Amino acid sequence: MHPNIKSNSVTQKNTQAELRINEIFFSIQGESSKVGLPTIFIRLTGCPLRCSYCDTAYAFHDGNKMTVDDIIKDISQYCTKHVTVTGGEPLAQKSCNELLTRLSDEGFQVSLETSGAIDVAHVDERVMKVMDIKTPGSAEQSKNKFENIAHITAKDQVKFVIGDRPDYEWSKQKMSEFNLTEKCEVLFSPEHESVNPTDLANWILEDKLNVRLQVQLHKYLWGNVPGK
Repeated sequence: MHPNIKSNSVTQKNTQAELRINEIFFSIQGESSKVGLPTIFIRLTGCPLRCSYCDTAYAFHDGNKMTVDDIIKDISQYCTKHVTVTGGEPLAQKSCNELLTRLSDEGFQVSLETSGAIDVAHVDERVMKVMDIKTPGSAEQSKNKFENIAHITAKDQVKFVIGDRPDYEWSKQKMSEFNLTEKCEVLFSPEHESVNPTDLANWILEDKLNVRLQVQLHKYLWGNVPGK
């Protein structure tokens, strides 16, 4: 099976809210506790952040409007119940929560990739939130909405993208400040172009941190190719 099967069908209706979709594709989940699983990705257009290491800037503007019904119909062709809603920042679109609930109602196992810069209080409780707390190296540290941590549960995950040793030390401090490992699984992910994963692994082991080292599997499989 081709690792990335894209869908080009876009229709519009006027009977329900629309979302602007940058792309829908079928690939291997490269991150989170679902790593390695065949997954449908629904990438929403738009993001209020401009992280220094962003690899999806193409999703800032381009996209086609689709209703929730259109999206459900589109993804029904794929042979998996694993769905990831991503961006950009998917919660920047007001109808994202409607999409998340509908996907859950339809029996999909849904994960949401969010920056944590937008309120997650109304995300359907069946959805696994993967919330990326922005480190100083992202240049978007000021956008962190730490109030969102109150809405993180044991099934969710908090991720720190580590760009250098200061990012690592900052992440350790925030992990301790908010007692994150008692709330959910914590992911430390090396920024692909900046940190050697072996170095980060050694730091974690030296400090005996109860975190998951997360490399971006899809980048090792296909490199920085959009839509994979």
